[in-house]
Amino acid sequence: MNVVVLCSGGMDSVTALHWARREHTVVAAMSFDYGAKHNPREIPLAREQAKVGGVRHEIVKLDFVARLFASTLLESGGAIPDGHYEAENMKQTVVPFRNAVMLSIACGFAESAGAEGLVIAAHGGDHAIYPDCREEFMQAMGDAMRLGTYAGVKLLRPFIAMSKGQIAAEGARLGVDFSRTWSCYKGGAIHCGTCGTCVERREAFMQAGLLDPTEYASNEALPPKPSQF
Repeated sequence: MNVVVLCSGGMDSVTALHWARREHTVVAAMSFDYGAKHNPREIPLAREQAKVGGVRHEIVKLDFVARLFASTLLESGGAIPDGHYEAENMKQTVVPFRNAVMLSIACGFAESAGAEGLVIAAHGGDHAIYPDCREEFMQAMGDAMRLGTYAGVKLLRPFIAMSKGQIAAEGARLGVDFSRTWSCYKGGAIHCGTCGTCVERREAFMQAGLLDPTEYASNEALPPKPSQF
């Protein structure tokens, strides 16, 4: 199947790009510059990963998101919180309906580029905080994409039931160089080690039994998983 892959430059989407190259024919990888604090750190890595794989790379600029949407993830928002990635305060980093916006654009591009599938790396660890990463949303969005295109574009979500640790293990099997991926939402010179996405990244390598190639500003003990939200 000809597919387009959403690739931010993070661990999950880069692994999805490698998975798609193995399982399908990748027409293009697509990244979105929507004013997130870490976009300048991750998008160049997405471009690099696409180039290494010989894949066309498209960057879509969404200036309106930082201007109109409220989230600490955005340059227009407040400080990125520290803590466990499933903690209540991580809801501050949600960009409302972000995946719906991106998938809509990518779906139109996919049909225009002759692709029948669109790959997104949403996974089980996203479900607690991000409503537009949950399978119920993905099923509904997949139906909309299929019904709204002549090509019947399919939404492929190979990692939807996997943990980030399982994705790290899959990436290792696929030969992903995780040192050339980015996770930290703060977007500094190096990963902070304490924000939700850094905590999740550190935990993933531990769960997978892999050496973490990432340089962190802090290697303090990981926070415990919250008992409830």
